[in-house]
Amino acid sequence: MSHPITILERYWNHTSFRPLQEEIIEAVLHNEDTFALLPTGGGKSICFQVPALIKDGICIVVSPLIALMKDQVDQLKAKGIKAMAITSGIPYNTLDTLLDNCIYGNYKFLYLSPERLQQTLVQDRIQQMPVNLIAVDEAHCISQWGNDFRPAYKNIDILRQLHPSVNIIALTATAKPKVVQEIITELDFMAPKIFQASFKRPNIAYMVLDTHDKHYKIEQILAKYPGPSIIYTRTRRATLEVFSFLESKGISSTYYHGGISNKEKNDHLEQWSNNQKTVMVATTAFGMGIDKPDVKTVIHINLPESLESYYQEAGRAGRNGEKSFAVILKNSTDEQQLKHQFLSTLPSVDFIKKVYRKLCNYFQISYGEGHLTKHQFNFNVFCKTYEFPTSTAYNAVQILDRNSIISLSQQFNYQTKLQFLISNQALFGYLNSHKSYEPVIKAILRTYGGIFEHQLKINLTLVSEKAMMPEDQILSVLRQLEKDGVVEFHHSNTDSELTFLQPREDDKTINRIANIIEQQQRLKEDQIDAVIAYISDENHCKSIQLLDYFGEKKSTACGICSVCISKTSKKKPSQSKSISYHIILLLENEPLTSRALVEQLDYSEKELLETLRLMLANNILEVTANNSYKIKHT
Repeated sequence: MSHPITILERYWNHTSFRPLQEEIIEAVLHNEDTFALLPTGGGKSICFQVPALIKDGICIVVSPLIALMKDQVDQLKAKGIKAMAITSGIPYNTLDTLLDNCIYGNYKFLYLSPERLQQTLVQDRIQQMPVNLIAVDEAHCISQWGNDFRPAYKNIDILRQLHPSVNIIALTATAKPKVVQEIITELDFMAPKIFQASFKRPNIAYMVLDTHDKHYKIEQILAKYPGPSIIYTRTRRATLEVFSFLESKGISSTYYHGGISNKEKNDHLEQWSNNQKTVMVATTAFGMGIDKPDVKTVIHINLPESLESYYQEAGRAGRNGEKSFAVILKNSTDEQQLKHQFLSTLPSVDFIKKVYRKLCNYFQISYGEGHLTKHQFNFNVFCKTYEFPTSTAYNAVQILDRNSIISLSQQFNYQTKLQFLISNQALFGYLNSHKSYEPVIKAILRTYGGIFEHQLKINLTLVSEKAMMPEDQILSVLRQLEKDGVVEFHHSNTDSELTFLQPREDDKTINRIANIIEQQQRLKEDQIDAVIAYISDENHCKSIQLLDYFGEKKSTACGICSVCISKTSKKKPSQSKSISYHIILLLENEPLTSRALVEQLDYSEKELLETLRLMLANNILEVTANNSYKIKHT
């Protein structure tokens, strides 16, 4: 039997393991049921890949994320290791052949989703495989109190029946104590070996900064802490806006979001990974499987949707052990926006029942029928037909998919794509002789930033609403623009393929998962509350707040977060009169913006803005037409 360090050197070119990796691998090699809670960047995949390579046979890896499966399979193949991922959309005959290859083709890894595992064909073939280890990745999905609960994860124990003598390793990066215990129970672990690394990252300075100008604050942070950085945004549009801002300031950057092609994604990732570009501006779709050790700063320009996701994203900084920074930028409107985006669009059980009934009616599914029937599905048309609010309906459909009531192909998104091929100036010249197209073009320009530079997916229903024109008329205009060489336009009539996984039973179908839906809604509310509590608490160390959230109670203040720095600052406590005095001294020369005052005075931005507010209220200052402050003379 090869030694683990030999395998590590041969395939990963490393000469030593990260903390806990070797102990976890040894437990797995001794056929122990093993639980590994390693925070992001801890190298979880090594913990099952190394022992699986040492043992004869194939390792079954259960994972909920297709992108992560493909990423790991590609990495293994690049090392000359035989691995495959069985994802959705594979025809039956092809699936049959692939599973045969796993039995007879000396494969070392088979990745599949928990939903795939429910198929009789897959179960039959796994039973014939020489399985040496079962790895359950993202194991928190097993727990109803875990982030991203997947009911299909509850059935992973079928592997125990197929291979009762094979041990299991469960892995996750974020799990509270209650979740850890549920994972161990659900997987029927016998005398489990539990390895839990501390969530503490002593080299990361967690910062929460209040600012009225986030773009300017980003510029300041990047100047103060130069080095590879990630800026997380909530939307594709915001990604392009921040990228354009950085480019205008001469800051080397690139971007990443779900709307760009795979080639662009790979090119942009390579530029950033090789330090050709310093800053990566991205939606949270970016980061999976990324292990760039020298990231200096991770900035969230919007509030994260949970502390679990924030901890993982922030943890992409400082993996080389050097001091790094994880910054959340906030302003007075952020809390309300967070609640609106993630709570106001949560569908009730009654609304989900209504959406399910309408789906069945839409595809003419009779009561008791529909099992495994497939249908082309245009989400926009569906919502318009029944006058459903798109965001809430989208969440309802996702819940039906997550709970295995229906299945949606991975193409579930707007597949209509558009890019303007002529310049802004040329476009307005074109409009002079095509006035009737103006409402459509303006609606698109005001909705999709960056559409001159990139091909973007567009929502025709949204454009139709903004332009106040029928959708078929919008299509007619866009096709004419394509003929005239103004745009590149690709239109798809459907968003996805929908499969009904259960016979239609209307309310009974949803009643079976009603308690799960309600529990997940409560969990989302709790997560949002936890985020707001974290950004609002200016009395306790940010690192301690995060550790406490994940169940680590014993810790000392980090000394480097925004709270600790504010407590240990060597500056004398600021007095409002003193700040006012220095503001007036500067404004006697000329009117200045708040940004200029922050740069020239040795006070915190928060203190200055509060003092300016009071001075305006007391008629000491006034604001000019250029948004500068000047002394008010009476």
